[in-house]
Amino acid sequence: MDNRAGEMEVFVLAAELKSFSAAGRKLKLSPSAVSKLVTRLENRLGTRLVVRSTRLLQLTPEGETYLARAQRILAEIADTEEVVSGGGRMLPRGPLSINASVGFGERYILPLAGEFQRLFPDVQLDITLTDDIVDLIRERVDIAIRHGQLRDSSLMARKLGESRQVVMASPEYLERHGLPKTPDELIHHNCINFNFRRAVEGWPFRDPQTGRRDILPVSGNLKASSGSIIRQFCLDGLGIGRVGRFHVEPDIAAGRLVPVLEDFNPEDIEQIHAVYAGHEHLAVRIRAYIDFLAARL
Repeated sequence: MDNRAGEMEVFVLAAELKSFSAAGRKLKLSPSAVSKLVTRLENRLGTRLVVRSTRLLQLTPEGETYLARAQRILAEIADTEEVVSGGGRMLPRGPLSINASVGFGERYILPLAGEFQRLFPDVQLDITLTDDIVDLIRERVDIAIRHGQLRDSSLMARKLGESRQVVMASPEYLERHGLPKTPDELIHHNCINFNFRRAVEGWPFRDPQTGRRDILPVSGNLKASSGSIIRQFCLDGLGIGRVGRFHVEPDIAAGRLVPVLEDFNPEDIEQIHAVYAGHEHLAVRIRAYIDFLAARL
């Protein structure tokens, strides 16, 4: 990598990952080789781009400016190659890394993968389903599907849809323990919660007479890391859960799960977004996939 574009690519990767070692692993170079390439770039520019005194690489103000412009230049190079290789048309091609939660991924992302591949056969989809929140830059993920309120960040986002939350249980559980007629009766039921901290603790309900909304603390002997697990616990008759309706829509339609306390549902909506590390020149394959999801969902 003795050309300027090569040096630029090494610097951008190291800056995004905040580590020479991490960049070296991605590029199959030693950390010292990455450091030397960045030093050569700094010498050519006559200015320092990174601060090497801490464990995590930090950028100088000049480094921040160079990073922003280098990202745009590399995106333009990629787009130019796509145009030329596509006979003058902007054809999506190349690897595309997608991250989604297990429940949403199984319900929507995986069933749509085949159609996307038929439309864009030169895109190599790399799909990971996990309920962990991944760092897009560090993990080199192109697009992640996120649910609920987005954290403030430098990431770009496009809304794909919405899902109402639903409180539900299996017919077997309700036959054994009774159907709760008001939220207060949930104190006598095994309520299945998430095991991570959420923006709002407890379950929200609305009084159908007054319209007043309240957050009700609930408890039980089961917790889970994802809506998919809560769905399975409910199917097994172990308690009452509250998840995004997309998790359980087929089960409700088939009668395997029953919505409860619908008169008290505040119709709290969970928004679903595609998030990505965006800049002025977004890669064609990323834009194509986001447009595809937005149209289908």
